[in-house]
Amino acid sequence: MKILWFIPTHGDSRYLGTSHGARLADFSYFKQVAVAADTLGYEGVLIPTGRSCEDPWTVASSLIDATRRLKFLVALRPGLITPSQYARIVATFDRLSEGRLLVNLVTGGDAAELAGDGQFLPHAQRYDQAREFLTIWREILTRSHEGLSFDFDGEHLQVQGAKLLYPPVQRPYPPLFFGGSSPEAHELAAAQLDTYLTWGEPPAAVAEKVADIRQRAARHGRSLSFGIRLHVIVRETEEAAWRAAADLISHLDEDTVARAQATFGRMDSEGQRRMAALHGGRFDKHDVRRGLEVAPNLWAGVGLVRGGAGTALVGDPQQVAARIKEYAALGLDYFILSGYPHLEEAYRFAELVFPLLPLSLRDRWVQPTLSGPFGEIVANQHVPTAASAARPAAPAGSSALERAAS
Repeated sequence: MKILWFIPTHGDSRYLGTSHGARLADFSYFKQVAVAADTLGYEGVLIPTGRSCEDPWTVASSLIDATRRLKFLVALRPGLITPSQYARIVATFDRLSEGRLLVNLVTGGDAAELAGDGQFLPHAQRYDQAREFLTIWREILTRSHEGLSFDFDGEHLQVQGAKLLYPPVQRPYPPLFFGGSSPEAHELAAAQLDTYLTWGEPPAAVAEKVADIRQRAARHGRSLSFGIRLHVIVRETEEAAWRAAADLISHLDEDTVARAQATFGRMDSEGQRRMAALHGGRFDKHDVRRGLEVAPNLWAGVGLVRGGAGTALVGDPQQVAARIKEYAALGLDYFILSGYPHLEEAYRFAELVFPLLPLSLRDRWVQPTLSGPFGEIVANQHVPTAASAARPAAPAGSSALERAAS
């Protein structure tokens, strides 16, 4: 089980849909989140892409030297840069980071955004272009280890004598991740990708996706790993977690939700359509679970105004860990998580849930290691006992109510 966190390059806040409680999302903040994730033992971080975000490759490159083990899941967008140039970018990053790169293929789902980037292919043809792009990109990187060149003449892309002189550290190339819910996306994943990512749908729907892609991959003589993208709202008690979920959308109104849903409705993304179908744009601020808890502890409230991943696991540590293990039992290895605000929630999730998961780093949360005792020294001389350390302390900045509950 590999847990990744998220760098919020499109902004961060304590509340969705308002500037109230928002914070400046700049390099200093991105670095704080990245260093926290690295220190806490997360496998890596996802860096989002799109016109609402800072450029992911620039952000990821700026964070290499600030981190030690953290991996970076960074987007490739076919059609914006040639596959040969992307091969050089990927190889350089992988070399400079000493093999800490993961690659996330993003074909795009917002026609207006794609048009602004000069991309006008319809949905199905975008996947044809992506297939050609991946063929060229993979061959250039694979052949770079032997110093060989590559020719390709496709409908959308052509190269002659494409060659990479400095190969990546990872062989044959950094792992390829991809998410998409349409039949074309499933076929592309089965034929060329290494890890398929789904947004946080109910377990039964995720199981159907996994089964379909496994069957398609088998026809190509391949196998994939799987992952899921979710938000998390975890607190010491279930009641506190649902209060936090209510707080997150406490500044929303029906007009804001309607505008957001209208924008999402114009996209040709099947995944976005499935996210929207979970909540239908309806919510009750007085009972945030009604109509939005679409499976046990799976809440669709984030997707009222946020595009892409729109569901969160909500509950106490044991409940959230149980839901993660439920997804893992379906064959999922990667869990890409986030929470609002991202810095505090990175600590909170690690402290409350890591000890309950089958992770190689879990022991560091239940006993003192290397640098000394966990917790504040009592009365200037007494080290907190192992039993006390086994129960994670409330994260810095938690409420008085949460501290009292702990």
